[in-house]
Amino acid sequence: MNFPYIARQTSISEKQVRNTIQLFEEGATLPFISRYRKEATGGLDEVQIGAIRDAWQKQLEVEKRREAILKSIEEQGKLTPDLRKQLENVFSMVELEDIYLPYKQKRKTRAGIAIERGLEPLAQLIFTGKESDPERKAASFLNDQVASVDDALQGARDIIAEWINENQDSRTRIRNLFQRGAIITSKVKKKKEEEGVKYRDYFDFSEPLSRIPSHRLLAIRRGEEEGILNVTISPDEDQAIEALDRLFRKGPPAVLTQMELAISDSYKRLLKPSIETEFAKISKEKADVAAIQVFTENLRQLLLASPLGQKSVLAIDPGYRTGCKVVVLDSQGNLVADQVIYPFDKPAEANVKLSDLIQKWKIEAIAVGNGTAGRETEDFVRKLLANAGKSEEVGLFMVSEQGASIYSASDVAREEFPDKDVTVRGSVSIGRRLMDPLAELVKIDPKSIGVGQYQHDVDQNSLRNALDTVVESCVNSVGVNLNTASKHLLRYVSGLGTALAQNIVDFRAKNGDFKSRQQLLKVPRLGSKAFEQAAGFLRIENGANPLDNSAVHPERYDVVGQMAKDVGANIKDLMQKPDLRKQIKPEKYVSESVGLPTLKDILLELEKPSRDPREGMKKFEFDSSVRKPEDLKVGMVLPGIVTNITAFGAFVDVGVKQDGLVHVSQMADKFIKDPNEVVKLQQIVSVKVTEVDLARKRIALSMKL
Repeated sequence: MNFPYIARQTSISEKQVRNTIQLFEEGATLPFISRYRKEATGGLDEVQIGAIRDAWQKQLEVEKRREAILKSIEEQGKLTPDLRKQLENVFSMVELEDIYLPYKQKRKTRAGIAIERGLEPLAQLIFTGKESDPERKAASFLNDQVASVDDALQGARDIIAEWINENQDSRTRIRNLFQRGAIITSKVKKKKEEEGVKYRDYFDFSEPLSRIPSHRLLAIRRGEEEGILNVTISPDEDQAIEALDRLFRKGPPAVLTQMELAISDSYKRLLKPSIETEFAKISKEKADVAAIQVFTENLRQLLLASPLGQKSVLAIDPGYRTGCKVVVLDSQGNLVADQVIYPFDKPAEANVKLSDLIQKWKIEAIAVGNGTAGRETEDFVRKLLANAGKSEEVGLFMVSEQGASIYSASDVAREEFPDKDVTVRGSVSIGRRLMDPLAELVKIDPKSIGVGQYQHDVDQNSLRNALDTVVESCVNSVGVNLNTASKHLLRYVSGLGTALAQNIVDFRAKNGDFKSRQQLLKVPRLGSKAFEQAAGFLRIENGANPLDNSAVHPERYDVVGQMAKDVGANIKDLMQKPDLRKQIKPEKYVSESVGLPTLKDILLELEKPSRDPREGMKKFEFDSSVRKPEDLKVGMVLPGIVTNITAFGAFVDVGVKQDGLVHVSQMADKFIKDPNEVVKLQQIVSVKVTEVDLARKRIALSMKL
């Protein structure tokens, strides 16, 4: 493994890279390394550790490809010591493939056919400039397969064109030209104007490839995939051919004529298509990375949205014709009652049913889904609470339904509620999402949550890996209650996975609540390595050891015990009394295995054990004067909630069943490169209506009030 190369790529020291990769090779996870191995990594954060992991995995792919190439060339009998050394001293896939290109097994090419016809010596004479009269010399190569001088010269040029294409210098020069000056161009295909109207902006479009934003490139590529657009990537052709001329054009005038033809043919037929394909792939990968970053940042914000906490909740999935599906959840999220009410057809009956449920189950909060009839249902409930004098006592919250229908029809929901229909399951999801968004949303495929940009156009494996990493990061940063967590939440805990999560749930069902973290070692197939990775992220409330309900890792309990002993107290007192903690000098406890970063983390955790990094829940109300897009007027200033963030702006729900867009240029009175500089998902904002286009279903908003 080339540690210096990865260090240069990631701008992280070689020592940190080496130590981090060693931890990965030993089976450590990213959250564990970030939280509990700061001494080894030099305090790298999750992003930096993730960058090292990704670079390391790419190098493993390069190593695997290098072995295959060496084997292939060796089997051809062409692997010289110099070639082996050359192959072993490159660390990018592009360079590796460039070196391999002349040895690659090809389908039948024009050059290959010309070589079979005996024209390689003629090509060599022209290429080296040693023949002053190529036409005269070509006459000596005529045979039953080469009928004329023109045929001989054409064959020689075909061979030269392939040599130029396979030359590393020529490929590097053309690649650099693409890097500096490639233009991406899209044009609509004939008779596709009407079918592809949504791509109208790209019917005759061009932009420097190096500057095109990810969302535009992905839109163009989607138009190409759908057969609407023709797309090309190319630098200036004259510059490209001139760059090759400087490399290969030499010899007497007659030779120069042949070389000019060969160089032009090589560029247009071989080099340009090859490098264009390469840059199309690279630019798509860059656009994918940018789009995936948008998606992952949105997902992180959504997963870490404010939880209401453990309260008795009444949740409503609104509906007109089929009624509103109502469920009651206890403080642990268990379903205890469900009903259907018809507040718009039978308001009096619905009033009675809701009032009885609120009274009987001592409801502390009500969650109303934000879909069809959501605003009207919210009004009905708000009026009911006001009439009953419970407006202050019972919180009322609008909750996003995005993905709830996916959950309600999933195997997960059927397993949880086999005797309930999808409407009840959907209402349960809405209620649980209010209580703890993270615990509920981990049950849904992240792609179905609806917070992203072109998520169906990016590489799906890369997207899935990135989203799983984010979910894992969020779950472990919050921590998981070992005695209440579902298997769906537990599977994202560092070191566990689906099988061990199920084993923990089964063990809990058979033996009752866990009393200590050490009991985890009794779970079938949960060995010492999995325990090391997972234990610090699992919490046990009211356990025998108070540290079991903290982020202090069991491997450091003895250090905390020594701290408590040194100040003449027990661990519980140390956690509860600030004056005792102030007496502790962390430097005193530094050892070969424990450094200052870990000791400082321990003291912070003792100060606020099992602290939840998420903010508290805030109440929010839409403007009661607007219900549908037709109610909006230019100039209105309204409260709203950020529902999605993209590279070009943020979408805001103002309560009219259709989100409006705040373009990035309308977010502040200064230049904003990234909308995340200004807004976060689920943030409450004030916006001004600047345009309402009912025909195109577009609402333009501004935060410049």
